[in-house]
Amino acid sequence: MLCHMRTAFLTLAALAACGAASGCMTAAIGTAASVGVYAAQDRTIGQGIDDANASNQVKLRLLAADRVAFAEVDVEVANGNLLLSGATPTAEHRAAAETIARSFGTIDNVFNEIFVGPRSGVMRSAQDEMITAQIRARLTASPAVRAINVNIETFHGNVYLMGTARTEHELQRAAEIASVVGGVRRVVSFMQVRQPPTPYYAAAPSPPTPDYRAVQPDADGQMLGGSSQ
Repeated sequence: MLCHMRTAFLTLAALAACGAASGCMTAAIGTAASVGVYAAQDRTIGQGIDDANASNQVKLRLLAADRVAFAEVDVEVANGNLLLSGATPTAEHRAAAETIARSFGTIDNVFNEIFVGPRSGVMRSAQDEMITAQIRARLTASPAVRAINVNIETFHGNVYLMGTARTEHELQRAAEIASVVGGVRRVVSFMQVRQPPTPYYAAAPSPPTPDYRAVQPDADGQMLGGSSQ
């Protein structure tokens, strides 16, 4: 428990120091670049910032709970959906990671793809990074996929796709492109087809339909009937 408290304290201290240090200019530039990416994606800048904040906060909570056990757990958030991938030493740690992720208020769904086993070696990690880079390049080159909307995570040759697609065909095409890259064992897609926004005129309520009735004069020549109120 003392070790965990010390880890949390060091994490918060490092973040506080970062806010006052000139070396954090790099982080500020990275944030600005991320906002630029969000603006180009099929989601609002606010949604992109919320997703990035959720990812960072969940990762910090994992490291505060057990820095060693959760060191290789990756957290990816897209449109309120959170993906846990990587590895933990025990099944108990795997379950705890999901519990921590679900405790974050802005998360709608949690997909737990964590493996139980030893950490990856340098060679395996390099291979996974190469797979991710190749998939990214192929998605970018494909006219059928808007690659900027797709997030890619790879662990031990298992590829996970997050983000949005404009159509079912695009969603399927992204998975197909990823599946033919060398070294890929399987592809799991958590992408969602983006629903187009409702036009303002379609959302407006329809005006009431007038109820007209036949109008006939009575015996004295007065008009009877008329539109109903």
